[in-house]
Amino acid sequence: MRLLFLAVLRRHTGNAITAQRVRDHLEAAGHVCILKDALDFESPSEISNFIKAESLEAAVALHLYRGGRLLPGHGIPFGIIFGGTDLNEDVKHGEKNIVMGRVLEEARFAVAFTESMKETAQRQWPHAKDKIYVQSQGIATVPNTTFNWNTFLQRSEINQSADNLHVFLLICGLRQVKDPLYLVDAFSEWHQEEPNIYMVIVGPEVDPVFTREVKAKVKRTAGVRLIGEMAQEDLHAVVKNCFAVVNSSVSEGMSAAILEAMDLEVPVLARNIPGNAAVVKHEVTGLLFSDPQKKPASRPQKMVFRRH
Repeated sequence: MRLLFLAVLRRHTGNAITAQRVRDHLEAAGHVCILKDALDFESPSEISNFIKAESLEAAVALHLYRGGRLLPGHGIPFGIIFGGTDLNEDVKHGEKNIVMGRVLEEARFAVAFTESMKETAQRQWPHAKDKIYVQSQGIATVPNTTFNWNTFLQRSEINQSADNLHVFLLICGLRQVKDPLYLVDAFSEWHQEEPNIYMVIVGPEVDPVFTREVKAKVKRTAGVRLIGEMAQEDLHAVVKNCFAVVNSSVSEGMSAAILEAMDLEVPVLARNIPGNAAVVKHEVTGLLFSDPQKKPASRPQKMVFRRH
């Protein structure tokens, strides 16, 4: 079958990586899957012309609003995969909520990564409850075996021996929903008490205005570093070498960064939101936090976080 797969394909973002993995799975199952950036299409008529030109028989969209809104009315069956912000953020906007409800009316199926995402969608659009299914996200990690950790530390302007260094890694595109500044002050305070503690933020510049805010804050904050986007294999190597992976998002569907850290057997420290709590079991598979300024009796490196 010839399939159209729509997603927002900003480089090195979670959505782009998830979309590429889903495409690879569909192609491995014998389908022809044409992955396109939803932002490349300005109107339904452009989608219609593309479907006809490519003789496409069905479609899938990652993100109910960004991709899904382009698919109804073209005469081919389609399904959607919830992304995270569609359920957690876009539902709060009346017009977007209505559009997403209409998309679900025509969709043959909808996939949620977690039970909590499914329940949220069913509450919002009860008419679609029988077509929503749970399929957890699959991941694969491929660390670059030639990656030089010391070179990365130098690039990050961390001039300390790697032997006694604790780098906490926050992987995210720079946009407000990822809230990368949420932990900055807490980590800076910790760094001033223990100079071998660093927080490093890695990810693409998604929102230009917010990116400037993040850069300005990091520039004047001790113990915090900001690195641009990285190739996936290099990023996996950084994860493997860091002390722990941190997630401070306001909302998540299912964080690929958390799953990848777990696959690489690296500790996870995640903000206690539904998307993260569906993946991280507190003090079993990681730590969940609600207040960055609240200091437990023993700091993370002395809790279940100790790696060596």
